[in-house]
Amino acid sequence: MTRTAARADQPAARADTPAGKLAPLPSGDEKVRVVRAMFDTIAPRYDLVNRVMTFRLDVRWRRQALDALGLGPGALVLDVATGTGDLCRDLIARGYGAIGVDLSLGMLRHATTDAPLVQGDALCLPLPAASVEGAVSGFALRNFVDLGSFFDELGRVVRAGGRIALLDVAQPPNPVLRAGHAVYFGHVVPRIGGWLSDPAAYRYLPRSVAYLPEPAVVAGRLRSAGFGAVKRTLLSGGITQLITATRVVTAPTSGERR
Repeated sequence: MTRTAARADQPAARADTPAGKLAPLPSGDEKVRVVRAMFDTIAPRYDLVNRVMTFRLDVRWRRQALDALGLGPGALVLDVATGTGDLCRDLIARGYGAIGVDLSLGMLRHATTDAPLVQGDALCLPLPAASVEGAVSGFALRNFVDLGSFFDELGRVVRAGGRIALLDVAQPPNPVLRAGHAVYFGHVVPRIGGWLSDPAAYRYLPRSVAYLPEPAVVAGRLRSAGFGAVKRTLLSGGITQLITATRVVTAPTSGERR
């Protein structure tokens, strides 16, 4: 799933260079180019690597995200950073309408879904205002250039009363689990990705966690974008987080019809 990069006011992050040294992760326009090229490269084996490195837990996480969405039958849901269309397929299987947007043309070319797919930027979604009942995104938040602007875009395209469900990585609160996860995510996952796909891309993956703001910051920014009932749920012992929220119904002003 392809996404754009993190904003400049997030903590500094570093990635492995080919020589094994640490260098700052790219930001801004450079990050857009790097991430788009990276996901174009790994698209052919993206689903395989996801299933292997998560032991198919990613299937369960998507199911839990859609359970939390809780929209009525036939509701139109936007999948941002759709990648190969996993969430779009799941949405259609649930009886929802689905549309996918992704920055990477390579990912869209390898998508297997009947949903309409559009190449586009998550920070400037190619949709009219209030055009969808809900939105989902799978493991994309840490890669957007400006997370606040992304939330603003969700607030623009999701109708009042609509729901969002956003998945991303997390760190387990239990110290033992956190240590074990750090070893697996930081050392084993890059090796799996390197064997099955592109080594550089999967060295980036664990480093990109540094782009995620603290949960309270994320929740506050969602509220600023017009969402309420913001909830963060840790899944599978805390290695994944699910963020849900409801688009606030704006009360009409005295000059508007009720």
